[in-house]
Amino acid sequence: MRHGVRIGIDVGKARIGVSRSDPHGMLATPVETIKRDNSSRQDTAPEDRTRIISIVTELGAVEIVVGLPLALSGATTASTSDAIGFAEALAGASDVPVRLVDERLSTVSAQAALRASGRSARTQRPVVDQVAATIILQHALDTERATGNPAGTLVDPTGGAS
Repeated sequence: MRHGVRIGIDVGKARIGVSRSDPHGMLATPVETIKRDNSSRQDTAPEDRTRIISIVTELGAVEIVVGLPLALSGATTASTSDAIGFAEALAGASDVPVRLVDERLSTVSAQAALRASGRSARTQRPVVDQVAATIILQHALDTERATGNPAGTLVDPTGGAS
C-alpha cells in the first residue's frame, strides 16, 4: 500500500463532496461539501476547483480520487462526461495524480447509510455528498489494499484517462 493522504471527490451538478484518507491509506473520512461553481469565467479557475486544490495542499495529499458515475450497465451518461471533464481540469491544475474510480451506487449507498443513522432526507442534503465521496475513496483504498495496484484509471492532465 502506498503511503500518503488521498482526497476523494464526488462530483455533482450542485455540490461536490470531499473526503480524505489517513496517511496509511486505511480509512476514508468526510471533509466538506463544496458548492459547485458552474460559471463560465475564463480568466480564473472556478472556486470549487480552487478550494479542492487548497485542501490537497493543506493536507499534503499524494493523489485525488474522483468518482466516475456510470450507468448500472456500465454505459456512460451525461454525468460521466461531467466527472471526466472535472477530473481533467483538476489534473491540469494540480501537481498530484488524479484517478477516476467507478462509483456506481455510491450516492444511493450514502443515502441509505444516512437514513439508517436516523437522518431525514432533509437533513441528509448537506452531508450526503461528503458520505458519497467517503464511500468512493474507501472503495479505492480497499481495492488497492486487496490488489496491490491503485484503483481506477489515471487521468492525463492534457485531457483523457490512461
